[in-house]
Amino acid sequence: MKIYKILNNNAVVVKEHDEEKIVMGSGIAFQKKKNDIINRQKVEKIFVMNEGNEKFQELLKTLPEEHIQIAEDIITYAEGYLQVPLSNHIHISLTDHLSFAIERHQQGFQINNKLLTEIKALYKKEFEIGKWAVQYVAEKLKVQLPVDEAGHIALHIHTAKLGSGDIASTLQQTTIISEMIEIIHQELGMDLDEESISYQRLLTHLRFALTRIESNEPFQVMDPDMLEIIQTKYAKAYTIAVKVADYLEKEYDIQLPSSEMGYISLHIQRLIT
Repeated sequence: MKIYKILNNNAVVVKEHDEEKIVMGSGIAFQKKKNDIINRQKVEKIFVMNEGNEKFQELLKTLPEEHIQIAEDIITYAEGYLQVPLSNHIHISLTDHLSFAIERHQQGFQINNKLLTEIKALYKKEFEIGKWAVQYVAEKLKVQLPVDEAGHIALHIHTAKLGSGDIASTLQQTTIISEMIEIIHQELGMDLDEESISYQRLLTHLRFALTRIESNEPFQVMDPDMLEIIQTKYAKAYTIAVKVADYLEKEYDIQLPSSEMGYISLHIQRLIT
């Protein structure tokens, strides 16, 4: 395996069968030059980025090497923690994001995450990885990122799971859920216990509802008699559910079936009781 291009001390490009691959390992390119043979014992990762290859090569050449290594360590930890492979694009998105976050924090900019509460509840495993990552950055760089950054990292990890969609759609879905929760909060006129099972079940249900709509999956149909009982017995909760549905239709052109409003009403009622 010969070096085709050196990106930094820890990353090189090789060519095998006319295919470019990025090979990474600690000190793999130290005192090396083009066409030198790679010490295979130092190889830690080999992958082909396809259309993202050039972007990743640029990051490897321009970002601080310690930022790149930390991002790779986080990705490795995440794959082990989740026991699933992550898409190759995470090497671009997380590395770029993390380096930018570290630099902005060092420059005195405040990192905020308005969706932190929803992220903690919706993506629990990914958020645990995010917290580990924040602590890891503190250990390696003596830079103490806020817990808000753990939420940002969690979203990048979640969207890197196969079939989870891109970061933009995940952010939009989480934002919509946050807005739905805010309507419920305002209409109830009471503080919501974000750690309660009822609250987290509501968040999970709203997430699945939006996912069904996005994927054009059918909703579970509620018995008409049951829906009528809910409308009568839990009138306040149902009224709030209708307001949430009206908001979705007005702001996002998302239509919830009447059965779904019944199920949301039940979750709201559990918050009340």
